[in-house]
Order: sequence, then structure tokens, then C-alpha cells
Amino acid sequence: MTRTYDLLGIGIGPFDLGLAALAQPLDDVDAVFLDQRDGFSWHAGMLIEGTTLQVPFLADLVTMADPTSPYSFLAWLKETGRLYQFYIRESFYPLRAEYDQYCRWVAGQLPTLRWGRQVTSVVRVPDPAAPSGYLFEVTARTADGVEKYCAKHLVLGTGTQPRLPAFLAGLDGREGAGPVVHTSDYLPNRDALRAAGSVTVVGSGQSAAEVYRDLLEDCGTGPGEHRVDWVTRSPRFFPMEYTKLTLEMTSPEYTDHYVSLPIERRDVLGREQRNLYKGISGDLIDDIYDTLYRRSALGAEVPTTLLSDTEVVAARYDAGGADGAGEYVLTLRHAQLGTTVERRTGAIVAATGYAATVPAFLAPGLVNLDARGRYAVTRDYTVDDDRRIHVVNGEEHTHGVTAPDLGFGPWRNSVILANVTGREPYPVERRIAFQQFGLPGHQVHDQTHDQTHDQTHDEMEAAR
Repeated sequence: MTRTYDLLGIGIGPFDLGLAALAQPLDDVDAVFLDQRDGFSWHAGMLIEGTTLQVPFLADLVTMADPTSPYSFLAWLKETGRLYQFYIRESFYPLRAEYDQYCRWVAGQLPTLRWGRQVTSVVRVPDPAAPSGYLFEVTARTADGVEKYCAKHLVLGTGTQPRLPAFLAGLDGREGAGPVVHTSDYLPNRDALRAAGSVTVVGSGQSAAEVYRDLLEDCGTGPGEHRVDWVTRSPRFFPMEYTKLTLEMTSPEYTDHYVSLPIERRDVLGREQRNLYKGISGDLIDDIYDTLYRRSALGAEVPTTLLSDTEVVAARYDAGGADGAGEYVLTLRHAQLGTTVERRTGAIVAATGYAATVPAFLAPGLVNLDARGRYAVTRDYTVDDDRRIHVVNGEEHTHGVTAPDLGFGPWRNSVILANVTGREPYPVERRIAFQQFGLPGHQVHDQTHDQTHDQTHDEMEAAR
């Protein structure tokens, strides 16, 4: 007989890993989490030495929900003998590589994680004893065959996928040319990028800046010298806004406000608010400038160009490039001038972001979609009428800046566990901001409060 779980998560990134850690000590949650990879890995292609998170260490997997959890970042530091070193360092911001190691440490302690399981199908199956009269049946392919799981609640944590513009996607793999890669694959291709002689970073944000800074350090020097250029359609190399009243936008109140807005307005805000979570850290911007200054201080020419307000509108491969090697020809358009030019490069790194997609393994009609084919996510992160399928980090278009925010992940997981258990294993803060995001007297419907506090005993039992 197939075991029935209270909660089944698909995909084990930081958010579902945090959910697994928070669910682990709960006696009334029998959970399991599936992932097609062999083990945990967090942005392995971007673990450049010395790079840091853009959020403080408190934004770990669990602390903002349970500061006493044995799965906190500080607990990891203590166990590995590095707590005092971190204390003396006097920085709230962990190294990216540190965060990856910390997540691996947590993953190694959780018996609910199942690696090497590629989910191929999710359907409803009848079960009169189950909530709403059915369960979810999940089929997963493994190295040894096929496994089936049954669960009362699902969490879709498949995350976002690298987004590469169509005109770049068809360029890679040309004989005699350098690589065309997304930043997610940067480190495995770094040597080949340098060997191409010239590299153009296309895009904006922290990832673009980290790659540019990494390639800048030794560009134009030594064996295999190269030049590096950076092209962004953003009007400036903008910093992430990190003032305290702005940070209140990563709050339950602002999320309530954002969810209440029409879809058209949310889509506009999503573009306008890029500097709130897709900007560059101020320290990194300063470091790039200081590096350029240092390298040019004695009159040396640094082989680099930075172009803002400039969009790559087309790209092609030219087999007859310099020295007989293939090159890519980028067509650049300057927004203010309205003019275009062509520029040649030996390799390309695309810092063009990530996009959420609806997995093909979901049975038709299983989840609600909006008019644009995206998850129709409710305030409590569900995407089905019975509120039993949750989404994590796939709701940026409905919930705004809190969707990808590591520090808000434990809050969202607290809401999910409240829905699964019919109680609040971890208290859900609902008012943390000093400011008000709507007009005085305007009440935003607090769906989360209604659904976790105002249920009757029978409804709470059914929710399980």
C-alpha cells in the first residue's frame, strides 16, 4: 500500500529546503521532498570566490520563522567551528560559497529529502477518506525504475529557469567561436571565455556585475589576454535600493497590497521595481570603479568598455573574424540616441535573468492559471480551488518583491505549514511595517488571517 504523506514538495532549492527543515520537528506533518538532482547545489555556476549574499545571515533557511531552530546559519557556524571567525569579521553578509555549504549541511541532516527523483506526472486520484475526496499521486523516475507517492498537499518548488534571448540561444556551439553562456553556467566556462580573446557581458544586475568584475581583474594581462565589455539596456548601472523604509516593502503588508492590485498594474510595477531586488550592491559598484581606477592610474589602457542604456537587438555569427577565428556580431541600439552600431566579440555571457514556468508534469486543470499562462497564485500561495497546492518562488508576478527574497522564505513557509496543519506551528507576523501602503481607511482583505484563524475545528481537520 502506498504511503500517504501530509505534504510532498517537488524541487529542493533553498525555499523547499527551508520548508523541509521547518517541517522536520513537527509531529503532525509527515513530509517528503523530491528532486531530480543527485544532491543540493545552489547556483554552482556563480560561486565566484569572494562574492557575498545581498541579504544578511538572518535570511537563512529558518531563523525568521524559528530563531531556535537547529538548522540555522549560526548553528552551522558553531558546528563547523567558525562562529567566532564570523563574529570577528563583522559583516552580516555571508559569502555565497558559505551559504551553499550551509544549505548542504542542512540537507545532509534531513531524512525527508529524496534525490535522484525526476517527477514525470502529478494527478488526482480518488480517495473518499482524503480531504475533498482525493489525493495527489506523484510519479517519479529513478535510476532503478519508477516510484509513486501519494500526498494530501503539494508544494511546487521547481523555481525559475535561466532565460536566454532567442537571438543568443541559437549562437552557441559554432566551430572556432567562444562560448555563449548564461551566467548560471559561468564558472565551468570561465577559462574558455577568457581564451576567446574578448568577452561581452550582456544584461544588468548583481550577476552581470560579479561576472564583469571577475573578468576585469586580469583582462589585458598575461597569457591569453582578453578584453571584457559590459552592455546593459538599463539607463545606468543601478544599485539595489537598501534603505530601511524601502526594505519594508519586503513585508506582509506590502504583499497584501500588491496582491490586491489588478494584474496589469502588477506587471508594470514588476518592471519598475527592479532596483529593489535586481540591482547591484553598492559595495560591488564601488569595487568595480576602484579596480578601473587602480588599473588605469599610471596611464595604462584597460581593455574594457561599459555601455548603459544600450540594448542588444540582434546577434549573428561571422566565421571570418579576426585571425581567422569565428566571432559574434552584436547589433546595439542606444535608447536615447535611437541609433544602432555593430560590435564584435569572441564570447558572450548573458546576465538575462530567470523565468518561472509551469511544469509539464502537472495534469491539465490541476492548477489555476491566469490569462497569460502563469500561476494564478492566491494570497496564501495556493494555486488550486481547494488550497492544497502551494507555489514557492513562482509568484513574483502576483506577490512582487517578496517572492524571490531569501529572508521572506521562512514567512511564506510558515503560512504553508499553517495551511497544512490547520494551526500555526510558527507564528505568522502580519504587521511589521511602520508605513501604510494603501490609503487610510482602505482595508486590504487579509486572506491568510481568515484562512488560518477563522476556520472551525472541522475545517482545520479537513485541511490536514
